[in-house]
Amino acid sequence: KIQIQYGTGFIAGDIGADTVQVAGSLVLHNQSFAMTSLEDKTFEMPRSQFDGLFGLGFTGGAEGHVRSPVDTMLQQNILGEPLFGIKLFRGSQRGNGEITFGSYDHAYAKSLEWIDVYGDIFWATTMEGIFYGDEPQNYLYGADKVSAASGALSAEEKARASRKALLDTGSSLIYGDPFSLAAMSTRIGANPLSGELPCSALASLKPFHFVLGGKRFSMAPEEYVFHDPATGICEVQWMPVSEYLWIMGIPFLQSHYSVYDIKDRRIGLARMKQ
Repeated sequence: KIQIQYGTGFIAGDIGADTVQVAGSLVLHNQSFAMTSLEDKTFEMPRSQFDGLFGLGFTGGAEGHVRSPVDTMLQQNILGEPLFGIKLFRGSQRGNGEITFGSYDHAYAKSLEWIDVYGDIFWATTMEGIFYGDEPQNYLYGADKVSAASGALSAEEKARASRKALLDTGSSLIYGDPFSLAAMSTRIGANPLSGELPCSALASLKPFHFVLGGKRFSMAPEEYVFHDPATGICEVQWMPVSEYLWIMGIPFLQSHYSVYDIKDRRIGLARMKQ
């Protein structure tokens, strides 16, 4: 039996195993998966527009103590390279995105910045800072405490004390601690509670820079603010959840091409090409 509570929705059912074919060419033998007998209305067709969920995390984070598909791919040696790449597109004219197993778009090879994965459950790394434009203030709550003690901490201890950031294609927003996000919203003139701001302010906003794994990755205003032309409403693409764990969801991943190295446990990020 298996039960999974997602950020939105839940499922319950049994665990089965079979040969799973992915993208017409990858064949995973004896792959375990959940067969649902109870689903939250979130997953009802046609609203959901998909038939199931394909987890891309590690075995350590899989429910039911089963081997995850990406670890099965690595174990059975069916990938050209032990990695996969993901593009998520903004707008609907190009489709939603693409995933490449066993390779990646080498047009990004020279611009990829590689960061280490922290732990063996999720595609997570450390977060050391959030900066706005060229201003020196670090908006990441608690980062000053880690920096102040950094001289007395080993690299491993500093990583453990830092905030963690999970890269997740299944999260529709950026989720983080309420203190940091309230300060970020206030800085750009957005309501800290509703996230709304005047659309007229967009032209004067500056990028936010997120320091992940010790490297800086930027989001332009049009990437962290959603403008709904139908209603004329503009709102930030983040929401408070946890003080310690950040989730860099779809808005961040639409602005960055991401490559996930399964074998060496690292993530490559590069600005998405227009």
